[in-house]
Amino acid sequence: MFTKRQGIVVWFKHIKQLRKLRRFGHVIYASKRQKYAVIYVNQEDVSNIVEQLERLHFVTNVDLSYKPYVDTAYQGAVEKTHDLDAELEGYYQSGI
Repeated sequence: MFTKRQGIVVWFKHIKQLRKLRRFGHVIYASKRQKYAVIYVNQEDVSNIVEQLERLHFVTNVDLSYKPYVDTAYQGAVEKTHDLDAELEGYYQSGI
């Protein structure tokens, strides 16, 4: 139902070239001062688009977002924090 998307961070030399990046994907954010843009593309097309972006003369660096590869299932995280709270409380009470 939903297509898998991945973010690409493109560093460029001048903000003028930002319009040319729109044909590669959906521009989400662009920083004028730091001269980079975040582009979202389909995950199947990432390798081809990165190669095309690296060939452009105004692009200095291309970084991929690791968000699709990060596990976002946080089962058991609440129990772990409660265990840490109890452990820290024991340290404070013992005077260490």
